[in-house]
Parts: sequence; C-alpha cells; structure tokens
Amino acid sequence: MARSSIARRCGNGGVWQRILPGVVVLHNGHPSQRQRSIAALLYGGDDALLTGTSALAAYGFEIAGSNAHVLIPHTRSRTPTAFVHIERTWRMPNGAKRGSLRCAPIERAVLDACRRMTSADLCRTALTRVLQRGDTSLQALVDELAAGSDRGSALPRTVLGELSANAHSIAELRARKLYRGFRLPTMVHNPDIVSGTGEFIARPDGWIDSVAMAWEIDSLAHHMSVRDHVATVRRRERMLACGIEVVTHLPTQLSDEPLLVEAQLRAGYERACGRPRPNVHIKSAERM
Repeated sequence: MARSSIARRCGNGGVWQRILPGVVVLHNGHPSQRQRSIAALLYGGDDALLTGTSALAAYGFEIAGSNAHVLIPHTRSRTPTAFVHIERTWRMPNGAKRGSLRCAPIERAVLDACRRMTSADLCRTALTRVLQRGDTSLQALVDELAAGSDRGSALPRTVLGELSANAHSIAELRARKLYRGFRLPTMVHNPDIVSGTGEFIARPDGWIDSVAMAWEIDSLAHHMSVRDHVATVRRRERMLACGIEVVTHLPTQLSDEPLLVEAQLRAGYERACGRPRPNVHIKSAERM
C-alpha cells in the first residue's frame, strides 16, 4: 500500500493504528496481549523471541506483566519503545513455537521473568508453577541460571536454593518458617511413610514421628488439576486408615490465622499422644 494510504488510515479517527515503529494494527481498538506480543516480535526481527512474562503467558501461565520482553541477537540494535523491552543477548536460544508466537525455552523465560522481580513470593510462585506443571526440572533451572548473566540472579538463586531443599510449593515454605516459631516437637518435611510391612502410605508435607502425626497444606490452587487434588484426598484417606493423626490447613491460614494454625496443630498433637502409636515408620525424610 502507499505510505499515504497507511498514514490516512492511522491518523486521527482512522480505522488503523501504529502500535510500534513500522508495525500497524488493522483496527483502532485496544490491542490484545497476543497482538502486542506479535507486534513486539515483528519489531524485534525474524529471529526475535519472547521471554519473561510475555513468554510465560504464551505458555499458559497467569503471571503479571504488561510489557513485552523480547530477546534479539547481540549483533542487532533495536531501541526499547512503548511496551517493548528489548534485550540483546550473546546466548540466543533456540525458539519454541506457541501457536504463532516464537518463545524462548521455558527455563530461560521463567528465569528472565524472575531476574526482573523484586518480590520473593512472586519469584517462588513463578518457579513452582513451572515445576508443578512438569514443564521443566529443578536441575534444568539451576543449569540455565548458572549459564546466564549474574545480573538480577540473586533472588532466583535464593529461591532455587529453597526449592532444592525439597520444598514443593510456596505454601510449604511458609509452613516451615511458621512452624519454627511454635513450641512443638521437631517436625520433618516430605518424608516417605511406610507401614510395618514396608508398604508405602504417603509423603505428607510435615511429620511428627514420635506420635505419627501428619501436617498437610492443602489447596486446589496448589495442584495443577482436579486429578491431582483427588490424589491428595486419597493419600489422606490412606493415612487415616493406618491410624495416623492428620491436621490440614489451607495456605491462606498460614498468613491470616497463625494462632489458629498453632492451636489446631497442638490439639492434633495431644490427640495423637492420647492413642497408641500406629505401626508406621519413616523411610526417608528431611529434618527441619
């Protein structure tokens, strides 16, 4: 089309709009997130890749972030503009297609997002979500972090260290910190509990071995499907059938009702002390 025709359609009251230098949206409404991502890739060039929260959105994660974060080779120059953050990199990864969007691999995307975060909770949430969904492994994240720049790496490095200590969700991390302030017996976390004949029963979030008491942090929001939630319920049923005392809390109670959490744990411990200890044992555990 002639430049004049494009200019007329993108002018005041026109039916198109210029969203980025050299990029036109063929409507005058608010561009969708997908349209903004496509525009950012067009602006970045043929081999540009989405990363950070932009790529995580394309991968199906709901993680806050309004700007488009784009990787381009270090040999190319683009000026950050409007909603586009341009990052020139010597480590240009192979892209992964998500529909019409070109994205950095999930490990690079989530760590690029975390490098720009200032909240430890947001960083934990981002990393645990990709791990819980099975899109990558903890070791792959550690390797990617080690291979990348040190800029902004302190927070994700700390969080990956926590996750390496076998805490599987942000709720479990909060539970561990909270429990340390209670005057209750030592608790181990994520142990394998077996019957007297060696049959696996469950791996509760917390365990007081002296009285065979389990602590579960339970929320559907911390499982990736209804099937996972059903598995949690059945695990609890197996523990109860074996005589294990089970105390359950929601993640929100850890921050909103810590006194109630402590009282209910103490009551559960007293109930467990008042009955014969069932014939169950720890196969392996991490002591906290």
